[in-house]
Amino acid sequence: MKEVWLSILIVSSVLLAIVLFRSKLSWGLLRSFALHLVLAAGLLYLLNYSGFVPGMYIPLNPVTIGTVLTLGVPGVALIVGLQWVVV
Repeated sequence: MKEVWLSILIVSSVLLAIVLFRSKLSWGLLRSFALHLVLAAGLLYLLNYSGFVPGMYIPLNPVTIGTVLTLGVPGVALIVGLQWVVV
């Protein structure tokens, strides 16, 4: 049964890659997403190690990076505020 699910996963991944690489619109979306992801992670990294907020450390994990990726600068403020209130 595991082989069946693995083969379905591989086939669907290959078909998804074909669809994404054919369309020029998807290249723009992928490039934009990758750029925002790198900028969000970089912003959190700089915030952690710059000492801008003393005594505050925001972990780099998918939830925090996703929040900053989705909300931008207000996402950083949200995470800092939650960290300040909860901890």
